[in-house]
Amino acid sequence: MRKEFLPFTRPAISESDIAAVTDVLRSGWITNGPANAGFEQALVELTGSGYAVAVSSATAAMHLLLQSMKIGPGDEVITPSMTWVSIANMIELAGAKPVFVEVDRETLLVRPDAIAAAITPRTRLIVPVHFAGASADLDAIANVAHGIPVVEDCAHAVGTFYKGEHVGRRNSAIFSFHAIKNVTCGEGGMFVTPDEALATSIRRWKFHGIAMDAFDRQNRGRSPQAEVISPGFKYNLTDMQAALGLNQMRRWREINAKRTQLAMLYRELFADVPEIAPLGDPAYDFTHAWHLFIVRVNSKKIDRNTFMAELKARNIGTGLHFRCAHLQKFYREKYNYLPGTLPDTEYNSDHITSLPLFPDMTEDDVRDVVSAVREVLA
Repeated sequence: MRKEFLPFTRPAISESDIAAVTDVLRSGWITNGPANAGFEQALVELTGSGYAVAVSSATAAMHLLLQSMKIGPGDEVITPSMTWVSIANMIELAGAKPVFVEVDRETLLVRPDAIAAAITPRTRLIVPVHFAGASADLDAIANVAHGIPVVEDCAHAVGTFYKGEHVGRRNSAIFSFHAIKNVTCGEGGMFVTPDEALATSIRRWKFHGIAMDAFDRQNRGRSPQAEVISPGFKYNLTDMQAALGLNQMRRWREINAKRTQLAMLYRELFADVPEIAPLGDPAYDFTHAWHLFIVRVNSKKIDRNTFMAELKARNIGTGLHFRCAHLQKFYREKYNYLPGTLPDTEYNSDHITSLPLFPDMTEDDVRDVVSAVREVLA
């Protein structure tokens, strides 16, 4: 057994990341400053989209999107149930209805035919999730959307490509830079869009309803005539966070390459373990960012929760991404969801676990995980 605990994840913080944050602290401008502007530009360059707005979290970006689109009571938003509950929570808090749809049993990516079946005259928005670092089928989703806006959930997807294009290029999109993400700034998010008017609205809503941020490239300060256009929120990102995110963005290829190397070793070592089923790959052309390495535990001897506890007892950390949203207590009771409503989602919700995957791991760490898994299953 390992002597030291191997966590499910650990942020890849380099000396240059620390120096970037220190430089901001010494600069005298620690919020809404030049690091925010640079971080936004990095996302514009990565995605090829026209505009980017840095915010305090991906959840905040979703809130601001719903506000900007005036989505509220009587409206519906389609999203998969196999995702973190923040998207559903924001839809619910806006007064709209989250409409949960099925995912593919093997990839956990949202099924375009399920989206098509869920569309009603009240549907205002479709939010597909690029899950665990793999891309949803954007062409198929566009074909069934029939002009309904699509906003991509790219929380797992810095470095994810779909048919040669980085996700977030053809639609508006929301990125997360939470502590466990491939690229992190501790907490933070980004809204990217080709729509200038939408970007302007998001930017205004995020900062008290004022028409510009504190940092202005020409004036290096807020213009004295800046005023409230409409009441807004306080969802801006500090420059310490933005500096960390910007510096990590310079290394996303290196970070993802190491994650890919480790994921491929996991796949190789689990090939002869029938009780462990890694997620499958979609059939179309895509590039995986390997945000998570998720497996399904299919054992007659041990259930998923006990499996996770036994790995922890052997100093191996795990995660659970995710319990299906539609059977969470609030949504189950409000909308009368019953087990069996989304069978493929529910099967995976009961069987998945995320194994350790982060750039500072070694191949020996992966072998330790696989050895512990074999021991637990035996």
